[in-house]
Amino acid sequence: MPFPLLSIITPMYNAGVMLDSFMQSLLTQTLTNLEIIIVNDGSTDGSGERADVYAQQHAQVRVIHQPNGGVSRARNAGLAVARGKYVTFPDADDTMNPTMYQTLVEMAESDNLDAAQCNAEWFFQASQLIKPLIPHDRLRSTEVLRGPEWLNRALKTHRYMHVVWLGIYRRELIEQLQLYFAPGLHHQDIPWTTEFMLNAQRVRYTDRVLYRYYMHDSSVSNRKRTGEKNVAYQRHYLKIAQMLEEINARYQHKVTIYPTFHYQITHEALSVCHSIRREPDAGARQAIIHDLFATQTHRRMLRNARGIRQWYQLLLWLSRLYRWRKK
Repeated sequence: MPFPLLSIITPMYNAGVMLDSFMQSLLTQTLTNLEIIIVNDGSTDGSGERADVYAQQHAQVRVIHQPNGGVSRARNAGLAVARGKYVTFPDADDTMNPTMYQTLVEMAESDNLDAAQCNAEWFFQASQLIKPLIPHDRLRSTEVLRGPEWLNRALKTHRYMHVVWLGIYRRELIEQLQLYFAPGLHHQDIPWTTEFMLNAQRVRYTDRVLYRYYMHDSSVSNRKRTGEKNVAYQRHYLKIAQMLEEINARYQHKVTIYPTFHYQITHEALSVCHSIRREPDAGARQAIIHDLFATQTHRRMLRNARGIRQWYQLLLWLSRLYRWRKK
């Protein structure tokens, strides 16, 4: 059996009614030389059984069933069996334009790319509002760039997101780097895409909007958390800030570490500060403040802050944190 050009790897946990629209958006792709790997991560709502039906009806669909272990373990399980020249990781509650993967694969093949990325749109289900991820006035389609140059240009927009579903990635490079997703870490896309791009030699971006991300309260990113759940969640961002600084240090003698890479570290850590202000429980607020200082994140933010605006935000937040810490 010939190897597919693209392996589509999707972790799935209780995808619900969105699974059918997701699968239809994959099965109607104009690129047909692909495999679809659904990793059922212990779903309890019947999603796993419905995915099996798709696999029975379509030869390019494969389902892996495993106990619930989180998105990272599911993606790693998919990578372990993927055969495509390129891989991608869409979410099971989103949809793709029918030409998305043909567009990205043709870009990659014609320019010998390590990664091809596109634009996306937010779809707010409550209001039916649609917004582009990266407005065209902030970033247009690019020429071929080295990975660090592309990441720098993208981060300068202040709208780019470190998400793996925005593009396709050369599987051979992933295997050379032994680059896998950190188990148990929310938003593991951030360190993963950063390290991939610091090693990518050829990357190109199209400003065509080809991916629709559905914003709803049940997604990991938008779930409302307070108390101990919020304390635990913010630890992921503290860890990500640490990982990003370690990646910069690891590659500083190999590639240009742009100011935006430092800025991103402080940006991720400042999101923890904002969560403190929104947290209604006093004990949880103190616990997050304790974690921030215990992990030396206050010093990490000082080392990596860039630009007048970010410095202003940081100094304002540090003055608050020191004051709140004494209460």
